[in-house]
Amino acid sequence: MRLTSFTDYGLRMLMRMASAPERAFSTAELAEEFNLSRNHLAKIMQHLARAGLVETRRGGGGGAVLARPADRIRLGAVVRSLEDGQPLVECLSANGGACMIDGRCRLKTRMRSAEAAFLADLDRSTLADIALGPEPGR
Repeated sequence: MRLTSFTDYGLRMLMRMASAPERAFSTAELAEEFNLSRNHLAKIMQHLARAGLVETRRGGGGGAVLARPADRIRLGAVVRSLEDGQPLVECLSANGGACMIDGRCRLKTRMRSAEAAFLADLDRSTLADIALGPEPGR
């Protein structure tokens, strides 16, 4: 299973926020830390906010914080949200894709089962389980 870079960075951002839940992270700070464009990071942050995973605050002392404790955020739910609209294979897309062997193919069922198993495994862990440890020297 290959996740999009959008999901990869979304998970990294959440892991970083979970490592210091008492403070807010600015998009500029996270963009620099992950060597990612601020614009791309902002799109990911907006998605995380719309999904109810983070809360954003403007102004002095603003930034992003987790919307709920890290031990209440299931990894499967995060991946489902960030990968929304990104099927594992084309035939699993909402419109069914352009499969020439649809109706005869047994692979589609196996792929759907594998994807469900992958997400179910992630659902057994929370963001707290994978939160980054303290920074060296702190």
